[in-house]
Amino acid sequence: MSDPYVKEDIQNGISTITFFHPAHNSLPGDILAKLAHTITEAGKNDEVKVIILKSGGDRTFCAGASFKELININDAETGRVFFSGFANVINAMRTCPKFIIGRVQGKTVGGGVGVASATDYCMATKFASIKLSELNVGIGPFVVGPAVERKLGLTGMSQIAIDANTFYDAEWARQKGLYAQVYDSTEALDDAVQAFAENLCTYNPEAMREMKTIFWKGTEDWDTLLAERAAISGRLVLSDFTKETLKRFK
Repeated sequence: MSDPYVKEDIQNGISTITFFHPAHNSLPGDILAKLAHTITEAGKNDEVKVIILKSGGDRTFCAGASFKELININDAETGRVFFSGFANVINAMRTCPKFIIGRVQGKTVGGGVGVASATDYCMATKFASIKLSELNVGIGPFVVGPAVERKLGLTGMSQIAIDANTFYDAEWARQKGLYAQVYDSTEALDDAVQAFAENLCTYNPEAMREMKTIFWKGTEDWDTLLAERAAISGRLVLSDFTKETLKRFK
């Protein structure tokens, strides 16, 4: 079993950032922190013109936050810090001046849907169904909600947040605006992502930077907003309901 990692590979102006965890790419706090830092640094690197964000393995893109860490939360501050992990990644993606292309090869759950939603252009395989499962454990998609709502709209986000047991298929996600393109295989996806990134590298970096600023207009308060949302989740995870529910996962 491979160890968790965040890796960056820069080739011809393209930074490919890959995260991995053997537990279906569920992400503990240290990996989330490293991912946020790597994205931020790639944004500062003049050698980088565009970023590809992907996960390791050929199945799940991201299963959300680490349940192992979630189960061990015993106070509100620890909970706030835990849920700030995905908030920090989303804010790093939002403020990064480079376009971030998402490469989603498989199912994505919870915080993973937030990461996919925070990319600037997301491409996926037909196996890349999505689910917001937070309500199942007594919390809600508070931290990732703004990013998901920005892509799916309030109606789409509300639908999958309330229907927390259901995976919505990649075609549904494409129709709602999360995925720009859906491919039949990971190989076809990788070819398309690479070609798209190479084409973006031929454009004016300054123009792309200005476009990204415009696309994210109205999200300037997210540093504060997502921190407030993390505090809500941190409080709810201590509730008797959630504690009882999480016992099933021990």
